[in-house]
Amino acid sequence: RRLSVEDQATAQSLFQREAEGNAVVVQQLLAERGCAVSVRTVQRAVAPVRQEQRAADVATVRIETAPGAQMQIDFGEKRVTVAGTAITVFLLVAVLSYSRRTFVKAFLHERQDDWREGIAAAFMHFGGVVVTVLGDNARALVRGRDRATGTVTFHPGYLAFCRDWDVQPRACAPYRARTKGKVESGVKFVKRNALAGRTFTSFAALEQHLAQWMDEADQRVHGTTHERPCDRFSGDEQAALRPLPARPLPRREQRLRRRVASDAFVDVETVRYSVPYQLVRDHVDVAIDEQTVRIFHGTDLVATHARSREPFTRVVEPAHLAGLWRTTTPREPGAATLAALGRSLAEYEAVVR
Repeated sequence: RRLSVEDQATAQSLFQREAEGNAVVVQQLLAERGCAVSVRTVQRAVAPVRQEQRAADVATVRIETAPGAQMQIDFGEKRVTVAGTAITVFLLVAVLSYSRRTFVKAFLHERQDDWREGIAAAFMHFGGVVVTVLGDNARALVRGRDRATGTVTFHPGYLAFCRDWDVQPRACAPYRARTKGKVESGVKFVKRNALAGRTFTSFAALEQHLAQWMDEADQRVHGTTHERPCDRFSGDEQAALRPLPARPLPRREQRLRRRVASDAFVDVETVRYSVPYQLVRDHVDVAIDEQTVRIFHGTDLVATHARSREPFTRVVEPAHLAGLWRTTTPREPGAATLAALGRSLAEYEAVVR
């Protein structure tokens, strides 16, 4: 049976409202109204409405921002072989919305300290600060959101960082990643172009490769703007960026609680740092900034190391382990090497005789 024009309009109205997009429910509601048809007939009737809804869900209005107005940020993950071991590398990607210049920095984790360090490194790379930083609803940045009012509550540490750099943080609406489509495309481009099929002898080699790749990426003609990002940046955006802060607050202020292993090392982000062997099996506090790892036992500073980004390496201060090695007193030349045990064979021979 076919639906009349009036019944088709009723089916489409039910599909959009009471049935909440379910054709089976529409068929049941029509049957209650005395219109018995198959589910397939209902599906054909509501097909134009379904197509319109799908188009509305995927359609995106491209919004172009003014020079220096916005930078979009996001993290991506990729398995990369470093020094013969496959590890997960976390990539912070930042894209200037006007010029499309791209910055990428590799980390071993995706914590709030990594976000702050990466965003600050992006500003340093671009040589200035934008007005707004647009990210997603990552738990490291966003504490909560009021869906009724759309108000976002950012983490105090991230909010203090943005105030220090004089930028306005923004977060796109949940499940609307296309709001920051420029950096979404940038993350895919980094993973598929910069790192696809590559291996690295060290983490430092990976960082050096990314630095070279960023320069090359800025030279390509962008598919949307049809200009090179470096040209749009130097022509319009560079002058629109605000100056960097003279004395910014530390970007990384991570503090961890660790227990010293039996070999007098503590583990931090896959890297092992030595401490005095007397602290074996005891608890210590580890303070990490951008360049240094400091280890405290109570209030006493017991070790200071340069921060390493090489995964699965050991950073050793020889003095920490000096007491673990046993030493022997050297013997004088000609001294007996074995002590005589029991009687000599000559004494037994005399007894036998």
